[in-house]
Amino acid sequence: MSISLRTARTSRSLGVAFASAALVFGAAGNAMACSIKDFSAVAACDGDKGVIRVTDVDPLGVKAEITVYLENNGADLRMVGSKTIENSTAEGVTVTFEEDWEPNAEYRIHVTAEDYVDEDIKPNLIAPAEDCEKEADTPPAAQGNPEKPAEDKGKDKEQEKDKGEPSRTKTSPTPSAPQGSTATGGSDNNAPSPEGDSNLAETGADSHTGPIAAFAAALVALGAGAVYYSMRRRGASTR
Repeated sequence: MSISLRTARTSRSLGVAFASAALVFGAAGNAMACSIKDFSAVAACDGDKGVIRVTDVDPLGVKAEITVYLENNGADLRMVGSKTIENSTAEGVTVTFEEDWEPNAEYRIHVTAEDYVDEDIKPNLIAPAEDCEKEADTPPAAQGNPEKPAEDKGKDKEQEKDKGEPSRTKTSPTPSAPQGSTATGGSDNNAPSPEGDSNLAETGADSHTGPIAAFAAALVALGAGAVYYSMRRRGASTR
């Protein structure tokens, strides 16, 4: 029984289609497979301490073993540590190694992921040129001498300035007692005044008061005489 030409052509077309689909799915599977390109590392600071962080973005979640070595002239100086990443995602899963790295230090990071990966992340990790800033120690405050606020310091300076300057307050003169008043404070009322002093001098009068009073009395008398004389002349003229 012979196969027709049309049937042969149909079978050939189906074979080519299946082969093409297999190639496509194979390529997609290889693209999604875990590889060293899914891993990255960085040296960073956590506060004032250095750390090394390794991130896995393998979407298949293949279990991976991460090992970090400190390098010196192309050779492993010491192993920093080893950690495992499980159930990684496309968003990434990160593991952190506490390592107080020195500036420009070199690290080799090896990845082992089942049958997919067994190699180093290239190139080697180089730490930053500057180390993490250390927090400066704050010196303890001196005992018995607390720091005063600026406002209190200003007040202290003003007080010291006032103490150093003489008082400028003017004292009002005490008014003298009026003439004939009784002295207080237990003084002797019958004690004679010092020679040349008088009560008038204490109130602001001087020794010329007597002559001035006599001169005024003479003027009054003279005026009275002039008035009297004038009145007599008027009386005589009316007669």
